[in-house]
Amino acid sequence: YGGEPTLRIPLMTRVMDRFPNARFMMQTNGLLLNRIPEDYARRIHSMLVSIDGPKEVTDGYRSKGVYERVLENVHWLSDIGFDGDIVARMAVSQESDIYRDVRHLLDLKEPVFDHVHWQLNAMWDAEGNWTDFDGWVKESYNPGITRLAKEWVAGMKEGKVAGIVPFLPVMHTILTDEPSLLRCGSGRDTFAIHVDGSIGVCPISPDWEFSIVGNIRNTNPRSLRNIMTVENPCPTCEEYGVCGGRCLFANKQRLWGQEGFDKVCDTVKHMISALRAEAPTVRQLMKSGVISVDSFVYPEFNNGCEIIP
Repeated sequence: YGGEPTLRIPLMTRVMDRFPNARFMMQTNGLLLNRIPEDYARRIHSMLVSIDGPKEVTDGYRSKGVYERVLENVHWLSDIGFDGDIVARMAVSQESDIYRDVRHLLDLKEPVFDHVHWQLNAMWDAEGNWTDFDGWVKESYNPGITRLAKEWVAGMKEGKVAGIVPFLPVMHTILTDEPSLLRCGSGRDTFAIHVDGSIGVCPISPDWEFSIVGNIRNTNPRSLRNIMTVENPCPTCEEYGVCGGRCLFANKQRLWGQEGFDKVCDTVKHMISALRAEAPTVRQLMKSGVISVDSFVYPEFNNGCEIIP
């Protein structure tokens, strides 16, 4: 989102000192994580660490040695007694195999990630990012999502609900029929403060005029709640109550045009369909007392996980 917080640790600690009762989360590449003073690291509620799967995938995207360095620093969190939520945050592109990569991160024992989240690295036109998005979705991503969903639910028979972030709250909505608005909170109750003091609805769009809705010097925060929502086709989509609109920025800008927007939307519909197909088994497990609907409540507080990939 435009800056690595561990490059400004003195500033970070000053902010935390100024607001001793605030709840903090951090999104970090993890490379300098162990430079945070231990007392401050333990105060962070949720730590979202960038890692994309096994070594060859993570290092292929991010540079040689990143995978091992990140795991060493996540292990350091355990060593210092960090008891917050450690989230593996994946950026998924054409070298990713969603089933393989999510399973790898979930199955790690040293260190352990409490949850795994991912975002499709789509809508952007980075050179070489995609050569065949349609083929990748059809042959790799969608089948991988279906397989993950089946195995996720099969594992619940032992009373364990694995921390797959996009699955948890979506399954909760399917089970309860409680509709969701935009799950990341952008434009509703979650905002970004930029370095010039301007307030934006989304941290990925500081330079986009539509995103700026105020300034910390003269805007009443209460006036910002629900200031911006997604536009059609999201509110008229049959899955809007489950999805919530996916991404405010993508909805407003459509960098891949309407056709590209629809392609990404179709991946979300597939995920919802795969989870809905497993819902009868989940309901039976709940009826038998093996698991509870509360097992799918996530996150406890908005922690930066957008939920919908």
